[in-house]
Amino acid sequence: MPEQLDFNATRRGFFGLAAGGAALAAGTTAAQARRVRTSARIVILGAGAGGAAIANRLAGRLDGAQITIVDGRQQHWYQPGFTLIAAGLRPASYAISGTGDWLPRGVDWVQEYAAEIDPEANVVTTAGGRRLPYDYLIVATGLALDWDAIEGFSLDMAGPDTGISAHYAGPEYAEASWRALDRFTDQGGGGMFGRPATEMKCAGAPVKICFLAEDIASTKGNRGRCEFVYNAQAQNLFGVPVIHHRVRQIMDERDITYRYQHVLTGIDAGAKTATYRTPDGEVTDRWDFINVVPPQRAPQVVRDSGLAWADRWTDQGWIEVDMQTLRHARYSNVFGIGDINGVPKGKTAASVKFHLPVVEDHLVSEIAGREGTLLYNGYTSCPLITRIGRAMLVEFDYNDNLTPSFPGLVAPLEELWISWLMKEVALKATYNAMLRGRA
Repeated sequence: MPEQLDFNATRRGFFGLAAGGAALAAGTTAAQARRVRTSARIVILGAGAGGAAIANRLAGRLDGAQITIVDGRQQHWYQPGFTLIAAGLRPASYAISGTGDWLPRGVDWVQEYAAEIDPEANVVTTAGGRRLPYDYLIVATGLALDWDAIEGFSLDMAGPDTGISAHYAGPEYAEASWRALDRFTDQGGGGMFGRPATEMKCAGAPVKICFLAEDIASTKGNRGRCEFVYNAQAQNLFGVPVIHHRVRQIMDERDITYRYQHVLTGIDAGAKTATYRTPDGEVTDRWDFINVVPPQRAPQVVRDSGLAWADRWTDQGWIEVDMQTLRHARYSNVFGIGDINGVPKGKTAASVKFHLPVVEDHLVSEIAGREGTLLYNGYTSCPLITRIGRAMLVEFDYNDNLTPSFPGLVAPLEELWISWLMKEVALKATYNAMLRGRA
């Protein structure tokens, strides 16, 4: 009988290190210590957080498996650090390491991108023409940032001369975004923030950079010279109702204007104007600083593979997995980890942590001739920074229930220093342990 993963224990294990103490093995089951003999061919698409972590976990569980990881990226990016870089708190180098640094011995790293996935033939073909047959496929590609969907925008615009921020694009762009933000909070003017109408990774990040910008302007003594406008894509500021109300309260307290159902569709860098789609038609506004967050979709190779949902997220292409087992609904030898999954919640690094044991359990159990039992409940965590030195540790599940790791100790909707410490100081060490398969 399937059972829920012990999320209380595993959350405490994940955040325990960040709080300064708990053992990383807190969420480990006895079954994880047992190795299974197999000759299965396992292909993992993507060597990011999900791909590297599951490769390490499977390498520790399976004896004799042929594990191949496919990714042309030479750099690994610590994406939870991008907001810190864009706020001037860390250099670009803080988020950069080598992809190969995180991969286990014995895994074949094919340093190319996937060009075709054929789930009927059980074959992945790389951009260089290499055919990789598989018995099991794990899709951990992450997502693609659709910058072209913002008319008039190109990434080379980001920086202080234009006042354009694009911190989602990577560590170097986040650093250029900080230079733009620094100048804006020095000189004053109108600042525009917001998020796209698609699903997206770390949906709280656009709110965080807005809060940080307002705090930086206040610290510089220039708050009265700056206007802050947050453009929400829907009729809320955050998809979880109780968090929406708390974010709205903070914005009211700090005189941040918010507008609902305003979706960025284009910018004119020369005129410094932005065009938004609204229920009442297009609206064009002038800005001195704008944080551009583009629509986000599955990579094209996944969208073309036949793995995507046919009747949901059809413009985005997320793969059709069972929301609890993360196994594909139509191809039982395919699993998804991370942002690529077509599930209602879970596009954060913390969610990846809780995808991993579920996928590992079902895949290894099948190889061993038994049935997997662990289920994913939609756990998502967002250390929502509200100012330098303060954050809210908001955690929730598929049903929008708050699921605090430390009830009675860390209040999820309070702006606390300890929550900031978890995000700014210790989360990276926990993330690195996850990549190694140890958390």
